[in-house]
Amino acid sequence: MTITIQNQTFILHTSGALFWETRKLLLISDVHLGKVSHFRKHGVAIPNNVVSENFKRLTDIVDFFKPEKIIFLGDLFHSSKNKEWDLFEKWVECCTNTIILIAGNHDIIDKKHYLELDIDVVEFLEIDDFLLTHHPTLKEGFFNFSGHIHPGIMLRGFGAQSLKLPCFFQKENQMILAAFGEFTGKHILKPEQNDIVYAIANDEVIRINLN
Repeated sequence: MTITIQNQTFILHTSGALFWETRKLLLISDVHLGKVSHFRKHGVAIPNNVVSENFKRLTDIVDFFKPEKIIFLGDLFHSSKNKEWDLFEKWVECCTNTIILIAGNHDIIDKKHYLELDIDVVEFLEIDDFLLTHHPTLKEGFFNFSGHIHPGIMLRGFGAQSLKLPCFFQKENQMILAAFGEFTGKHILKPEQNDIVYAIANDEVIRINLN
């Protein structure tokens, strides 16, 4: 779905990624690489294909938009280095795009490892009048793109039917991106009157009518 914010064009993708058309920037939040291996190490049964699926989705979204720059809005890795770091290194080697990581609360891997891959790690970015962060952050004069929350929406039908969907959650001066990772979960948010919700349902991004 294509939307306009402050006279700039953005594309909301069903993966949870957002493409800033004018700047040719791809924003991705909360991939949580390494989470599957972390949980499997502690005895949680998770299918092996979840790991490869995360990297496949990253490759597919980059090939689709062909951005000049990829900006991860935090929580790229879930915890310390594990075998998924080796897969990430191979993925970066095949990626010719500039990559920047805005550090999130889960990004505890030493910056030097990212710098060895030519990935800059920063606390935030200001581009024009847009503020890019991990945690939702309001700053006067800026529109904020962030992650961290893993936003979801609860849709209720007639009777007892209900459906939880990941979403892009937009407030007046802020949009929280859906989590990109395959194994991240959703935090259900309750929209207020002026909020805008773009739910991700299968292969579609759908604006939800809140009235």
